[in-house]
Amino acid sequence: PGVMLASAARTYVNRYAVRPGRRAVVFTTNDSAYAAAIDLKAVDMEIAAIVDARREPAGSLVTQAREAGIEIITGQAVASAIGWRSVKAVEVAALDEAGHKLTSEPRRISCDLICVSGGWNPTVHLFSQSRGKLRFDDARGCFAPGESFQAEQSAGAANGAFELAECLSEGAAAGAAAARASGLSAADVVKAPPGPPAQDGPPRLLWLVPPLGEKRKIGKHFVDYQNDVTAADVSLAAREGYLSVEHLKRYTTLGMGTDQGKTSNVNALALLAHDTDSDIPSLGVTTFRPPYSPTTIGALAGREIADFGDPIRRTPMHHWHELAGAPFENVGQWKRPWYYSYAGEGMHHAVTRECLAVRRSVGIVDASTLGKIDIHGPDAVELLNMVYTNAWHDLEIGHSRYGLMCDEQGFVIDDGVTTRLGPNHYLMTTTTGNAARVLAWLEEWLQCEFLKWRVYCTSVTEQWATIALAGPNARRLLTELTADIDLSPNAFPHMTVRSGHVAGIPARVFRVSFTGELSYEINVPASYGMTLWTACMTAGARYGITPFGTESMHVLRAEKGYIIVGQDTDGTVTPLDLGMGWIVSKKKRDFLGKRGMARPDLARAGRKQLVGLRAHDPSFVLPEGTHAVSEVRRKPPMPMIGHVTSSYMSPILERSIALALIVDGRKRKGESISLSLLDGAVVQAEIVDPRFYDPDGAKLHG
Repeated sequence: PGVMLASAARTYVNRYAVRPGRRAVVFTTNDSAYAAAIDLKAVDMEIAAIVDARREPAGSLVTQAREAGIEIITGQAVASAIGWRSVKAVEVAALDEAGHKLTSEPRRISCDLICVSGGWNPTVHLFSQSRGKLRFDDARGCFAPGESFQAEQSAGAANGAFELAECLSEGAAAGAAAARASGLSAADVVKAPPGPPAQDGPPRLLWLVPPLGEKRKIGKHFVDYQNDVTAADVSLAAREGYLSVEHLKRYTTLGMGTDQGKTSNVNALALLAHDTDSDIPSLGVTTFRPPYSPTTIGALAGREIADFGDPIRRTPMHHWHELAGAPFENVGQWKRPWYYSYAGEGMHHAVTRECLAVRRSVGIVDASTLGKIDIHGPDAVELLNMVYTNAWHDLEIGHSRYGLMCDEQGFVIDDGVTTRLGPNHYLMTTTTGNAARVLAWLEEWLQCEFLKWRVYCTSVTEQWATIALAGPNARRLLTELTADIDLSPNAFPHMTVRSGHVAGIPARVFRVSFTGELSYEINVPASYGMTLWTACMTAGARYGITPFGTESMHVLRAEKGYIIVGQDTDGTVTPLDLGMGWIVSKKKRDFLGKRGMARPDLARAGRKQLVGLRAHDPSFVLPEGTHAVSEVRRKPPMPMIGHVTSSYMSPILERSIALALIVDGRKRKGESISLSLLDGAVVQAEIVDPRFYDPDGAKLHG
């Protein structure tokens, strides 16, 4: 502790305003560490000395350090660090011309920080990954880009030119060459202005500081600072016969840290070359693999970065929701309005008002976050038939169909509505949180199993803003906003789509519903989302249009018995468990999950099935997750027969409702069961059909 790269110490003071020590010794073989010493001194750190392995360093930075009053010790090396839990001092001794021996008695200098610099390596990873061949720069002691394989040019520090003047010159030359190659004449190519003059003097290559005398104990010479690989480890590998750089890497774990060997590999190669009487270029380098930029330790350790832990996605109407005072719920990476609180009302009153508005007049919801996958190709219907449990060959253009998606085991993983837009063109919608997973699921099968299918899947979630109008007055409101879409029930029935203009904006309008009411989902290009929302709110004022959030949406769908995958399913639920055997095709030759569902265990008696629950006390909302028990005992455990998956107070029914997974639930309708609460209390509820409101769907069809 207390030994660090000079560049790291410089970063601490300049980027983070942190002093890494009080009194520092800088040990270097090149000019760049002088800049670090100057910066450390500028923040009131004491620089005990700069120990330079070169005998006669020269350059503007050396001059600046001397003018700053910093002692410069030349031709010497830091032979050892003194201390245990922290640095207390260093020992400095003269170095012979070859760098193989220390020739003077050591001088002890007290310090609590040692800044070291052995020179620089260009980041050649991208060049190497493009199959370019590296060359070894003997003067700088590093590998640099050599012969290119692809059409590329390396310039500046990536090419081993570390001086600013060199970087500007090489960058200008590379840019000019690219311009000429693209067809520009020499007169059209702008010349770069001259950069500042070079400052660096030549470095001294010093791979290992020799020990202080033959009788002194040889300390640890760390080569890889992350994996604690020492010079002795490299020598042992050579003695054991691990002479290939790839073998050396695996024998010692050299370069396997998050920096992927950027601060250690060349040093280790020099030590191996010395031990094997060879040279560095003949040893070569290990394979450079992505990523070329190192993974931060923070990413591995899971540091606390709050909102920056995951991308935050906002809909085009997000700012309006903020101004309306909506608290937001995180759904996947999306920020969705939870509810809209007016005049300081609480969540319960807000949700009641929103739900009743949808049931009695018209509500508006921002549904832009729903996953949308554009599916094209002559084999698109084959893909749909494979990933959904129901049949899709007979879906007509302009019509939509609800589908359940299962994994190979036969367990439900997602649901959604897919619409046929053309002969070989479909638009699939998914749940908000599962959009990326479903797209990856489709691509996995297309790229790994069904390679001959000609079908292409493209995520278009962000390309479309989606606004849903729901309620008895939804048709009347939409009639005022469109002149080229026939909204009559016969011309535009449930589960169909029409194209036209809404509020003057080109739009696709879908007759689908997640609330159980007459509903229209309007899709417009995302940049028009806010315009459409404002137009709907303005025209809807006469109907008392009310925006509603995710909590009200959950209440409305639960009243209809509609499931939410991941809430009313738990990864072990099949379509049959949900009472949705009607959606499992008995005619299709195959689909994902068909063989899984054919297993006897998935059709046996005693499986949990989705049912509705009505608490005997209509004012009591059953806590979600509450266990249903077959026998009430004074002390737990009690035999569990299921649990509550969704539970709400229904404003339209004026009582509490719940959905639950209960063992043989459908056979037990009308039966009263016991539910054990966390506080030890036991409540009673009746098992009922999960469709609490409008079970025949009359309102759905308007």
